[in-house]
Amino acid sequence: MAKNLVIVESPAKARTVGRFLGSKYKAMASMGHVRDLPKGKLGVKVDDLSFEPDYMVIKERKKALGELIKAAQEADIVYLATDPDREGEAISWHLIEAAKINPAKTKRVVFHEITKDAVQAAFDSPRELDMHLIDAQQARRVLDRLVGYELSPVLWKKVRRGLSAGRVQSVAVRLVVEREAERNAFVTREYWTLEAKFAKQGDAKARFKAKLKNLKGTKGDIELDNEKAAAEVSTALTGASYAIDSVATKERRRKPSPPFITSTMQQEASRKLRFTAARTMSVAQQLYEGLPLGDGDAEGLITYMRTDSTNVAQSALEDTKKFLAKQYGAEYTTAAPRLYKRKVKGAQEAHEAVRPTSVANTPDKVRKYLSADQNRLYKLVWNRMVASQMPDALFDQTTIDIAADTGTDNTYMFRASGSVLKFPGHRALYMEGVDDSKGDEDGEVTLPKLAKGDALDCTDLNQDQHFTEPPPRFTEATLIRLLEEQGIGRPSTYAPTLGVIQARDYVRKEKGRFVPSKLGTAVNGLLTHHFPTTVDVGFTARVEQEFDEIASGEREWVPVLREFYGPFHETVEKADREAERVPRSEIDEESDEVCEVCERPMVIKSGRFGRFLSCSGFPECKTSRPLVTKVGVNCPDCGHDIVEKKQRGKGGRRFYGCSNYPECKFATNQRPLPLPCPDCKGMLLASGRDMAKCVKCEYKGPVPESDDSEESEGSEVEAVGASA
Repeated sequence: MAKNLVIVESPAKARTVGRFLGSKYKAMASMGHVRDLPKGKLGVKVDDLSFEPDYMVIKERKKALGELIKAAQEADIVYLATDPDREGEAISWHLIEAAKINPAKTKRVVFHEITKDAVQAAFDSPRELDMHLIDAQQARRVLDRLVGYELSPVLWKKVRRGLSAGRVQSVAVRLVVEREAERNAFVTREYWTLEAKFAKQGDAKARFKAKLKNLKGTKGDIELDNEKAAAEVSTALTGASYAIDSVATKERRRKPSPPFITSTMQQEASRKLRFTAARTMSVAQQLYEGLPLGDGDAEGLITYMRTDSTNVAQSALEDTKKFLAKQYGAEYTTAAPRLYKRKVKGAQEAHEAVRPTSVANTPDKVRKYLSADQNRLYKLVWNRMVASQMPDALFDQTTIDIAADTGTDNTYMFRASGSVLKFPGHRALYMEGVDDSKGDEDGEVTLPKLAKGDALDCTDLNQDQHFTEPPPRFTEATLIRLLEEQGIGRPSTYAPTLGVIQARDYVRKEKGRFVPSKLGTAVNGLLTHHFPTTVDVGFTARVEQEFDEIASGEREWVPVLREFYGPFHETVEKADREAERVPRSEIDEESDEVCEVCERPMVIKSGRFGRFLSCSGFPECKTSRPLVTKVGVNCPDCGHDIVEKKQRGKGGRRFYGCSNYPECKFATNQRPLPLPCPDCKGMLLASGRDMAKCVKCEYKGPVPESDDSEESEGSEVEAVGASA
């Protein structure tokens, strides 16, 4: 009979860890946190500024806790093997407190990968719980409860009941709203460019393109603000003689990117895989907790995925170098391992980077054992880690300046630049994605061999009109990057923050980019007016730094909260008094729908269960109806739109049906895809990961390729009759 109890968070992790340890250990799952602050009340003692929390057992965890209490009573030693971060440390502490386990018989074990060697090493070197880490997590939880509990009622009085505010989420909304304001205030400016095609005299094959840069002897690019200015330069260049003014070639190096941390993994998965941050973390959790490879037992494929450290274990560095020498040759290894320094503001504990637990588990080797999502993310992690230990990519970059002699005092200068890849280095395996319109600076453009003084023929001269563009809206990748750069939030908070601001309808996605809703803009305006400090980017980052100081033992958590709470509470009371004098102003969106009862316009409201249509004459007219989402596919029976619906009742399942119901009763539980069947052009339904089946013919297979580079986010929401 097992004498040692091991407690982890999830059943999958329990199975894998339990198998590594053998029959002397019994591994059980707590299912995450077993205690939290109560719902429906503050749950924090603020009258005496002690901030003592009133923790309660989570209702859904009572059964699991009861089983853990019984097992702990029978065990000689209780090993707390929760995740290796502040959250995991706090979960272990709550377990001891809630289950009333004798601290004398508990030991804390920490491992960053779920492999046999790592788990065994952790159990060979157990430690005590780190109260500094626990206090840091407790400070975060209490402060977030204070902010949410005191700010939200102000929103109820000024805007509408049911709204909520949070310390990090409000800053994220503010960034989206302010970016939209920048876009709205942006004044488009016209500008023109001139591009010429050249050929070396006497060698018609030596052709290349160059752009007008400036006048010789001047600094800065020439500015052509309108078509007339461009035409004047074009006219001046008519009959000009062209010759090479200078040729400069130099070697350029491009270093590999460091292995992933949480934020960069989420960003790259967004760019390359079109994964949301939540989807990325869900798949990463599966890879971390362990998956069976063929007939073998389950093992973790990647290290812990919530980290802000680029450190890599020495053993992993050595294994990677051996793999590269064998697979690519000695020229694709480095003399010494590449070590990367963290650039994250306020980085936490010295974890490892997100990397494969074994470089020998190549993506090709494990592909058949993984789902499509697991395979795609694992390949990204594996490639990134291995490439991080490869040599620089080498380029020969050539810059050619061409002088256009017009026979006047003005000599116009054209420039052509090109890079030739001499040695791919890490690029043989991996290239980092880019955001927005940033191009690849090292794209291979070959220029002909030319020398100073070579005469050229201008074979074509084109003038092109352009317009400056406003700053782009945030994608998940760019918003996470900005939050990280500003020190807002931590690895475990990015995905939940983005999920919350969308779930509360403060922001929405349009073509994969965040757009503030009317509600989000109004809430942000109120918060920035009354609570400028609380939703200030710099202030929020400083709070995160104070949490770090608590975690390192430099500060006590209660004094930190006292410094924050006094001024904050005074501001809340002032805003609350002002809210009493101002009537609530409902933030409703207009719609094209008309009330079928009183014929007044319908407006879009947000309620407890999401968005819906309501008569603008409420409360005199209480007509309302569901607001549903088009999926961008026409009904195969009648041609009307297919819309997303939900079965009646609490917890009703989602399905897809014709908007012409009840005249047309077409419905399906599988999501229709906005791509035609490759065989018969009929409707395709999603059928498993990256698979599809046709409703008309026998086709079953991969989802056909689409020309659309953006992941489908659903089309504009519209109203239809009541759901079937």
